[in-house]
Amino acid sequence: MEEKKQPGTAISVYPAKKQIYDSVKERENNYIGIRIQQARTSRGLSRGAFAELLSNYGITVHRQGLWKWEVGGTVPNAYQLVAICHALEIEDGIEYFTGAPKKSDELNEAGMKKVAEYRKDLVATGLYKPRRMPASEVLYVEVDIGILGASAGTGDFLDEGGFEKVSFPQSAVPKNADFGIRVDGNSMEPVYHDGQIVWVKRCDRLSPGDVGIFTYDGSGYIKQYSEAEPEEADREAFTDSEGVIHHQPVLISYNREYAPIRISPHIPFGIVGQVLN
Repeated sequence: MEEKKQPGTAISVYPAKKQIYDSVKERENNYIGIRIQQARTSRGLSRGAFAELLSNYGITVHRQGLWKWEVGGTVPNAYQLVAICHALEIEDGIEYFTGAPKKSDELNEAGMKKVAEYRKDLVATGLYKPRRMPASEVLYVEVDIGILGASAGTGDFLDEGGFEKVSFPQSAVPKNADFGIRVDGNSMEPVYHDGQIVWVKRCDRLSPGDVGIFTYDGSGYIKQYSEAEPEEADREAFTDSEGVIHHQPVLISYNREYAPIRISPHIPFGIVGQVLN
């Protein structure tokens, strides 16, 4: 006799799977950050040395950015995590960073011993050596880097002639970048960090929402560009000969502890370029 199903009863055709990885729990426990720190310190690397090592793999990150990875403030993206594995010589990255059990964990000590013996026999034949791919050559380019930083805080003077040539992996520099400059301060956190190099394309016009490098009253700034209706005291200065009132530039900080900077028409102001990263 055919068994009748009760209305509304769902029958699963898939076997229940045992959960071996819980991403929510792992992030709460900062598993990836802790493992990065352990791998770095086990190799005797300071954060500064580790940042320099990562630059060879096209990753530009400052010590403060590394610190945020390690304490769980932020997490590296997929490409950064792959570069970390290469830089720290981490094999089996999925197992290392997730704690997922290895296939060998399914064997007891006697089984593991047999696997090791069989592996030795295969290696001894010389027939199963992996094909070695030639290492890709890292190409470097020399880029102008500003000697003084563009302030993300109170502002340092940005001397347009004050640059030095620095070599970077070609893959780390955007093709249309004209120069790089270091961030000085914390008002553009959490996107831009103190000491981070940002890449800049020279231009004299920006759209609202763009991040740029600016000069204002003899100081250099990295801020988000915005516009607003001019304040009453400045309205006349922003009105052209045909009576059209133009918007007043405003420089915005991502860190809300810093107030927006309304650009006075009576103080020298200039757009140096657009930040590309």
